Amino acid sequence: MATENTNLSNYDSSTLPSSEKFRFGVVVSEWNSEITEGLLNAALDTLMDCGVKRTNIKIIYVPGSFELIYGAKKMQQQLVDVVITIGSIIKGKTQHFDFVCAGVTQGIKDLNVLNDVPVIFCVLTDNNLQQSIERSGGKHGNKGVEAAITAIKMAHLNSTM
Repeated sequence: MATENTNLSNYDSSTLPSSEKFRFGVVVSEWNSEITEGLLNAALDTLMDCGVKRTNIKIIYVPGSFELIYGAKKMQQQLVDVVITIGSIIKGKTQHFDFVCAGVTQGIKDLNVLNDVPVIFCVLTDNNLQQSIERSGGKHGNKGVEAAITAIKMAHLNSTM
C-alpha cells in the first residue's frame, strides 16, 4: 500500500513496454463519483502519457461497485486487451460494506481466472471518505495511476504469452 512517504503513483513511462497498439476498457462506478472520477481521470492521463491513443480507450459507467463485475465481463467481449475496473466502497454502519467488498473482489478474481482478458482491480475499500480522498489524488497518490500502469504491464504480458 502506498504510504505518505512512498508514493506509488510515481512512474517512469520510458521503463514501460510500448502500449500504442493496446486497446483498454475502463468500467467506472457512478457511486461515490467524486472519488471514481478522480481515479478515472488519473488512469486516462497516465495511459495517454504512456502512448495510448484516446481512441483506444473505451469507457462505460455502471451504477455501483457491485455492477463492475458485469460491466467488466461485457467489456471483455469488446475486443479490448485489458479492462480496468474503478470503484469506491466506503464503510458505513452495516455489514453491507463487507458483502460488497467481498463480492466485487471475488467477481473480478473470477473474471481473471475464467477469461483471457485481464481485469485490473482499482476499487478503493476505505473506512471513511477522507481515506478515499487521500488515495484518489491526495497524500497517498492516486490509485488510478497505479491501475493504468498495471493495465499496461498486463496487456503486454498477455500479448507475449
